[in-house]
Amino acid sequence: MPEKRPRLAVTIGDAAGVGPELVLRLASDSDVAEQCQLLIYGSHDILQRVAVSAGLAIPPSLRVCPGHTRTAADVRNTGEHILYDFPFDEAATITPGRVHAACGHHAHAWICEAVRDIQIGHAAALVTAPINKAALRAAGIQVPGHTELLARLTNGAVPCMAFHSERVFVSLATIHEALRDVPDLLTTPGLLHTIRLTCAACARFKRAQPRIAVLALNPHAGEDGLFGNEEHEIIAPAIAAARAEGLAVSGPLVPDTAFTWLAAGRTSPYDGYVAMYHDQGLIPFKMVAFDTGVNVTLGLPLIRTSPDHGTAFDIAWQGKASSSSFACAIRLAARMAAAPDS
Repeated sequence: MPEKRPRLAVTIGDAAGVGPELVLRLASDSDVAEQCQLLIYGSHDILQRVAVSAGLAIPPSLRVCPGHTRTAADVRNTGEHILYDFPFDEAATITPGRVHAACGHHAHAWICEAVRDIQIGHAAALVTAPINKAALRAAGIQVPGHTELLARLTNGAVPCMAFHSERVFVSLATIHEALRDVPDLLTTPGLLHTIRLTCAACARFKRAQPRIAVLALNPHAGEDGLFGNEEHEIIAPAIAAARAEGLAVSGPLVPDTAFTWLAAGRTSPYDGYVAMYHDQGLIPFKMVAFDTGVNVTLGLPLIRTSPDHGTAFDIAWQGKASSSSFACAIRLAARMAAAPDS
């Protein structure tokens, strides 16, 4: 194994979802072990129950350490993956595939613990298994998802949700918002911030000056104001400001033709795309990269990746979940942590 593998903080997500199963699979993956050391934040009892239910095994090399009394000494002079165990009473009665307030509470707590360890230099990056928004809400935690929670935990950073694959990179100008609210949430300064983050991320991945396309909000890019004024009043000024900074940005692109190259099997004319809202960017992305796509949070003072899918309650604890996207998330985080300035 490499002498200095990056150390990644990995949370198991909602205990009733597929996260624990995915973490078990990847903790047994020799390729993952070659690239990084995993510090897993979760429950040993949950992992044991999932292993039995899904027909998996807990890796014998996985070292279990008490989560609440963990220290830097836990990871010294060892290449083993480590499970930081946070026991909780409900772990014995959690039903897979159902919303539990306890799952929301502890998924949130594990994220907080992992972020704290990254902030003190105990780990180099964060990889998160899926959480369930209804479980968070049942636990009284008022955040829509990981991105907003991580912004809160990093002193109000303004993050951007983005999605990486070998074929396409997409970032979102708005995140988990009702579609009716999107036009009022778009601003020229906010969109310029997203464009800058997208350019920086693509430069990091491509190692060259990237070409970025910004999508329109409305059909036909507004048709000169016939179908909306956001292109003229908000999007075009943000693009102009980005160009004035020397960034190679095009748009606003008509949304319904921006990704036709994917269906034709051609190479993308751009290195990255900025979508105005969640489904505008995620529908084409997931059509071509559902099993290999990675959610990357831009704009945080830490590296964070995750698989591009949810808790998959319908197949939780059944041994059916694909670990492909999670494996890609771990590999991308390890790559970014090993060469943060590339």
